[in-house]
Amino acid sequence: MFQSQKLALTSVNRKGIVMPILMRIAHWIDVVNGTIGKLAMWLILAATLISAGNAVVRKVFNMSSNGLLEIQWYLFAAVFMLGGGYGFLRNAHVRIDFISSRFSDRGRNWVDVVGIVVFLLPLCYMMISMGWPMFYNAWVSGEMSSNAGGLIRWPVYGMIPLGFALLFLQGVSELIKRLGFLLAGGVDPLSHTGPSETELLAKEIAEAEKLQAVMAQPKQ
Repeated sequence: MFQSQKLALTSVNRKGIVMPILMRIAHWIDVVNGTIGKLAMWLILAATLISAGNAVVRKVFNMSSNGLLEIQWYLFAAVFMLGGGYGFLRNAHVRIDFISSRFSDRGRNWVDVVGIVVFLLPLCYMMISMGWPMFYNAWVSGEMSSNAGGLIRWPVYGMIPLGFALLFLQGVSELIKRLGFLLAGGVDPLSHTGPSETELLAKEIAEAEKLQAVMAQPKQ
């Protein structure tokens, strides 16, 4: 009996020491992905300005550049790949809510734990393993676009391992936070006090449709 109590106390002490360290690691991963995600948003503006500028030059001066076209693709790839971890951090990824909403708080977190461990982390590892040789070979060979005036290829290839590495790290962070809730009584990472971004968007769409229906009604 005393031995079992001693083992229980040892387990509690270990949780009390290990979990705060893991949560601090998760915090810094969140900071990194949060910063990169916010910076990546500006790439959308850059792509928009380049696209508009290229269109104006083509119409006014009858000139165009494959490099300007390709840099738009590169910027889009950067936003998509670098924003994956940020999307996971903000819990903005696609969910099958009509299923998960039927579970308890612990049930939803256990579903996420299984999904992260069984699907997300192995997928990220596979994509990093496949993407790194592409990036390295393009870097060493100096691979260029096949289009005249095109860009070098290694920057866009580099987005693949980098983006999935950031997503992998965010998966580790989310796994830590969910285990902290399930095993150490921490804060539920899936709880929120206000409406989610998806709910706000749905509300805005519904209000716009309602206003459009009102304006479409014939006047008396």
